[in-house]
Amino acid sequence: MNKKSFEEQMEELEQIVGELEKGELSLEQSVSKFEEGIKISKECNKTLEEAEKKITILINKEGALEEENFDAKE
Repeated sequence: MNKKSFEEQMEELEQIVGELEKGELSLEQSVSKFEEGIKISKECNKTLEEAEKKITILINKEGALEEENFDAKE
């Protein structure tokens, strides 16, 4: 089984949200969809956390390489 990409997971999550917002599902179906959405949300969060850890900037200062955390505000 291939792991879905972040983008595919987000599309699936948006579809679930749309189904829940319509209000046409039974209570059991709604709970099931909500649980599925929570699982996908956790996977997306995990993917983002892993990406954040990987995003670093290497800076050459006085001949030595230093690793610095990425700051999106700069």
